[in-house]
Amino acid sequence: MDIRGKAAVVTGASSDEGIGSECAKILASRGCNVIVNYASNKAGGEAIAAACKAAGADAIAVQGDVSKDPDCKRLVQAAIDKWGRLDVLVNNAATTKPIPHKRMDLLDADEFLRIYSVNVVGAYQMTRAAAPHLKAAGDAAIVNISSVGAMRAGGSSMAYTASKGALNNLTLSTARALAPEVRVNALCPGGMLGRWTRNILNEQQYQERLKAANTQYPLRRGIWPYDVAVAALFLIEGATTMTGECIRMDCGQHLGETSARG
Repeated sequence: MDIRGKAAVVTGASSDEGIGSECAKILASRGCNVIVNYASNKAGGEAIAAACKAAGADAIAVQGDVSKDPDCKRLVQAAIDKWGRLDVLVNNAATTKPIPHKRMDLLDADEFLRIYSVNVVGAYQMTRAAAPHLKAAGDAAIVNISSVGAMRAGGSSMAYTASKGALNNLTLSTARALAPEVRVNALCPGGMLGRWTRNILNEQQYQERLKAANTQYPLRRGIWPYDVAVAALFLIEGATTMTGECIRMDCGQHLGETSARG
């Protein structure tokens, strides 16, 4: 799929060096015009849009809360109004709140619903709004940014990991519904490093994760937002025979420590 001159919407793309912003910039570097979505960080969204333009494509920052259906429709319409088409959707917008899994007393229905409204319902609403235009393009792609937590039920909270499990299920459902014109896949990174992880962990925990990545993971490294963006680009440009896949990318953590190998 040649994405030069085509158009994309990337949600949750205003955080410098975040997965969304890295996805927006890598798409722009390939000549794809980008709607850079932000919920509240206007300055960040505009900075990423400027970086996309510097990379060689057109881009505009558009405010929108994906938990609100009118905002999702407005984000999609912004691409149609600006470029007359939509070929790529990256559902990256997400939220969480660190709550130890054993502290079920701290996780109530309101928090569950808050997380689901963004991580699952938001992705669904964006997909629903984008679907007619993606299908009209005839060769389009959706990439959902999930988490390895969906596969191992570990992460910042039970609500977060459950939401990513639901997102993986949604990936399969929408892949069936939108074929053959639209491919829908998910990326499930684990062992993430960078700003998102620093916001969840305290400094000691972050340094412990960094050390574990460099000494215990089979590939002796962790996952950075740019790594996820590179994988997303592959799913958009190159994976023309793949749909309904939820791809684990965790530097081999699921294999166990390398010392366990024979």
